[in-house]
Amino acid sequence: MSIKAALSKPFAKYIRKKLDKLNAKAVESQQEMMQYLLKNGKNTLFGKEHQFEKISDYEEFKQHIPVVDYEQLKPYIEKILQGEKDVLWPGKPNYLSKTSGTTSGTKYIPNTPVSLKHQLDAARNAILCYIAETGKTDFIDGKMIFLQGSPELEEKNGIKIGRLSGIVAHHIPAYLQKNRLPSYKTNCIEDWETKIDAIIDETLPEKMTLISGIPPWVQMYFDRILERTGKKTIAEVFPYFSLFIYGGVNFEPYRAKFEQTVGKKVDSIETYPASEGFIAFQDSQKEEGLLLNLDGGIFYEFIPADEYFNENPTRISLKDVELGVNYALILNTDAGLWGYSIGDTVKFVSKNPYRIIVSGRIKHFTSAFGEHVIAEEVDYSLKKALEQIPAKVVEYHVAPQVTPQDNDIAYHEWFIAFEEPPQNVEKFAQLIDENLQQKNSYYKDLREGKMLDTLKIRVLPKDAFQIYMKQIGKLGGQNKVPRLANDRKIADKLTALFLK
Repeated sequence: MSIKAALSKPFAKYIRKKLDKLNAKAVESQQEMMQYLLKNGKNTLFGKEHQFEKISDYEEFKQHIPVVDYEQLKPYIEKILQGEKDVLWPGKPNYLSKTSGTTSGTKYIPNTPVSLKHQLDAARNAILCYIAETGKTDFIDGKMIFLQGSPELEEKNGIKIGRLSGIVAHHIPAYLQKNRLPSYKTNCIEDWETKIDAIIDETLPEKMTLISGIPPWVQMYFDRILERTGKKTIAEVFPYFSLFIYGGVNFEPYRAKFEQTVGKKVDSIETYPASEGFIAFQDSQKEEGLLLNLDGGIFYEFIPADEYFNENPTRISLKDVELGVNYALILNTDAGLWGYSIGDTVKFVSKNPYRIIVSGRIKHFTSAFGEHVIAEEVDYSLKKALEQIPAKVVEYHVAPQVTPQDNDIAYHEWFIAFEEPPQNVEKFAQLIDENLQQKNSYYKDLREGKMLDTLKIRVLPKDAFQIYMKQIGKLGGQNKVPRLANDRKIADKLTALFLK
């Protein structure tokens, strides 16, 4: 065991105790966070316009600070891009994270020195919690790969702009630099397929112990390795690979294929990072959910998802959350986001400590007739069907078919790319449909009332979504296929590409 691995154990215990202490007074710490943010933001343009000096408690906070999306925040971001100071947070952000918006085109999210430190600390703490619980440190002495975006940044009016993963690459702690792959040169390759091949060149000779990235892109990396080496499993290529860190999408639909590809059991840590802040991370291999990051410069708010589009929805702080309720997540951060709707929905599975699961996207749902089927329900229904009929799913997308040509009853259309399809696709679809009825009473009522027909599965080639993402210029990096839609934009493109 190296000195670095040996020292990690007492440090992990120290961080674990610190987090436990913070979570023991979670509500109180959130109130302190609100006051900290208001104190620092009161002399900014936003703070003056919204009279921060008059806010003393959460009720006044809600009265003065509206819930906004990116479009409403955009005028302030444009001022920052023009070089103005003290707009959302004192001074100028040192970075703007560039991310793809569904309605706003490219979005620019501010990152300050303190908010960026919170991002790095949370990623570190996720690993330290794993060490504190399991005592495992062997992975520290091997090579670690982080599949991420390019670290090349542009600059405008003194602010550097790039993908969050690329920005973070410039701030990896020195103690990880010798272990970290790929190289800077390889990381700068823009074309994802070319980049994957270069990463394989660098990693094949190495003792890889930790691999991190969004599951579908890690799977693509693994598949390419097996094609090149002729090996049957990743365990044969990387026998010391022992820890997988992921985020961005629900891992369950990928798990069966992933585990088969790896060929042995590998521990995993789920994280919930975003350009807006590092929201939560898996702190235990035994407990369900992700620990809410209370030490991340974020004051959290929540709106019940079924009220989100109401004129005056309920808006609560951590103190009033309930278990099992689907909430839209609202962030206030020390990067200068105020009342910002990140677009995600979460559910609390524990309040001691506060742990969440990510249940979906507030605007990503399928609702042909008001059933409002969300990602959590779809993932559950598919998972249960896979337990009954073996198959290996690569990726999928669900959309409504409101005006079918071959049927006068609308239905949900599932586009699924299989590594190994089920023997009976119609039976598989029926099982998913039955599971979905169990999870969503509105869907069940519509099915029983003959307003919706049994869902239909369209079987796609296993590489269909890679081809689709490449065609729209979003292959690799942090890009993800929306699992759910309330329109047929993606569905029609998939149909045109693979089913006609």
